[in-house]
Amino acid sequence: MSNLSTNMTTTDVGTTTTDVGMTTTDVGTTTTDVGTTTTDVSITTTDVGMTTTDVSMTTIDANIINPAKESAKSKKSRIEPMANLTSSYMKQFLFIDLSNGQIERVPVPELLYDDYIGGKGFGARILYDRLAPGIDALGSDNLLMFMTGPLTGTIAPAMRGCVVTKSPLTGIFLDSYFGGSFSPEIKYAGYDGIIITGRAEKPSWIWIDNEIVEIRSATGLWGMDSLKTNHAIKEELGDDTVKIATIGQAGENGVLFSLICCEYNRQAGRGGAGAVMGSKNLKAVAVRGTRSVKISDYQAFEKAHQKALVELEKSAEVEALRIAGTASAVEYANETGLLPNRNYKNGTFAKASDLADTGQRKHLWLGASACMGCPIRCSKMGAVRLGKYKGIVTDIVEYESAALMGSNLDISDVRAVAHLVKLCDLFGMDSMSTGGVIGFAMEACENGLLKNYSIPESVDLSFGSVKGAEYIIRSIANQDNKLGKLLAKGVKKAAQALGGNAEDFAMHTKGLETPGWGPRGASGMGLAYMTTDRGGCHQRGFPISYEVAGVPWKGKILDPLSPCDKADMVASLQNYSAGTDTLVKCDFGSFGISAATYAEMVSAATGRKISPEIITETGERIWNLVRLFNLREGIDSSKDTLPPRFVREALPDGPASGHSITEKDMLYMKQEYYRVRGWSKDGIPLHDTLKRLRIRHEQNNENESGAA
Repeated sequence: MSNLSTNMTTTDVGTTTTDVGMTTTDVGTTTTDVGTTTTDVSITTTDVGMTTTDVSMTTIDANIINPAKESAKSKKSRIEPMANLTSSYMKQFLFIDLSNGQIERVPVPELLYDDYIGGKGFGARILYDRLAPGIDALGSDNLLMFMTGPLTGTIAPAMRGCVVTKSPLTGIFLDSYFGGSFSPEIKYAGYDGIIITGRAEKPSWIWIDNEIVEIRSATGLWGMDSLKTNHAIKEELGDDTVKIATIGQAGENGVLFSLICCEYNRQAGRGGAGAVMGSKNLKAVAVRGTRSVKISDYQAFEKAHQKALVELEKSAEVEALRIAGTASAVEYANETGLLPNRNYKNGTFAKASDLADTGQRKHLWLGASACMGCPIRCSKMGAVRLGKYKGIVTDIVEYESAALMGSNLDISDVRAVAHLVKLCDLFGMDSMSTGGVIGFAMEACENGLLKNYSIPESVDLSFGSVKGAEYIIRSIANQDNKLGKLLAKGVKKAAQALGGNAEDFAMHTKGLETPGWGPRGASGMGLAYMTTDRGGCHQRGFPISYEVAGVPWKGKILDPLSPCDKADMVASLQNYSAGTDTLVKCDFGSFGISAATYAEMVSAATGRKISPEIITETGERIWNLVRLFNLREGIDSSKDTLPPRFVREALPDGPASGHSITEKDMLYMKQEYYRVRGWSKDGIPLHDTLKRLRIRHEQNNENESGAA
């Protein structure tokens, strides 16, 4: 084992941005076997009070998912292995305990490949098995996992990475997805995922150079924003091709909706994974890999890959994204009455077009860009060229940011919105939750609930105030005043602390701030929010595509305002979403690529024959397992609900004017959903459901009695 000397000098190289997302690498034809190497891992720990350790490839499966507890029946695979053992899987996890410096390369148990495929599935199973019920999400025992999928690092189009942990914002399961080039680099370094536990004694960052792993001091990095940290680490390493995940000041300061910024400027945004990283005194993870991802059957893989490209080219939805990204959705949401305005009081915004692709094309965009290997090219690069914010380099202002930081706050200047979103990116804060929190704070100010928070007289917290929004962002990130400390807890906890009528306009589900699609004009979307596995989320199935757009569901046109016939649609969309999230695909890719093509690519890449049905069944298995995890963490049927505003206040504008989702509507949809899912009337998966899905579980408390 050789110990590498480290240069701890850090250099502030500013925030100049470089578009590296267009790089594409064909690694599918390489046949070098890197997944079964047993070379000892060299580990150097520097200036963090840890002992240098030489760790061989020890088998500690029981410490990861406790496979000895699996029943013989549950071990039977529904995925048929092929004779060829060549695979796109790297067949090992990198396990790092920051408390004691222990670092292990852990073989991935076959059970995970058989029943959970990758990505979300791996993370869900490990989180359920490894975490004791009720642990503090910001405590040292929580796990922070960066997971890949079987197609990550190949030429399969539109793939991503995911972070899995217990959310400090919601207290339940969290999976958060990111594009860019960080996740492929994990595979190139030889791992299917990185699992981090413990807490470093001092601020630290992790350097992974293939099998060499170092824990370095981040004392000189602490206090930097996310992009400066990225540049400083590259300067220290003398290599600007290294792929890095960082947190900003918000993650350091424990803001519960802080994010992880991944190479380059691609965020694992929702649910507070950045706060988990900060609680571990972990500023960054940097990876350099030189290995190749193998393909089991290259001819079959290339055939499926070409099929996927054709499907993407034929998709009208994908073409719309290529032209205008998600910004084009702003005017659609406005026309259908789903665009949030003034903390969701309204569903339309008179100046929506200023925030949409028309406004962004005029004031921001200069060209298109893409994540690694993605032909969709949905992102845009540009700069603010005139006015107060002149000189800001910016990506596209995505729909959710435009909605939550723009129309929701009654701000129509897209240059100002780009400025606010850029601040969130630098500080490392989820712009969706931040927009929701600011909207809540502005309404709280209107209602006289912030009189005790010493807001400077020069700061206007009225709707439409860009200065007020910026004040709140800086206050939250820096935690330097009473208001910032309150709002850093998120809408749910801030409302509880304020009291009065604050909870009436606290827009969240299970603690996660509501996305930019108001559901009063689409009841199925409301059910999706009620039942999502990580709290209020639009990415676990998007019924609006069927309800509002008029696309038939199983041959039937659904009434968007009716609670009837929504449960089967929502559960089916959730199952498919969870199943394809094991591949860690981008949602935009799934607009074009069929389930059959995904299955063909995975089969050819891994040598494990799967079908579209297996992808969906795997998604259902994961959805039920995560439900068990959330029940264990205190979720019950009463939490499957919507914010009071959507229930008690009728939508005042738009096509669904006068409509709300009533308590009766919610109860009907919820019970129909539980029945479709095979859950009890209290929302607990039944024994027969778990048996059918081959889910091992432990009955940890009375909330899981239905699963006994």
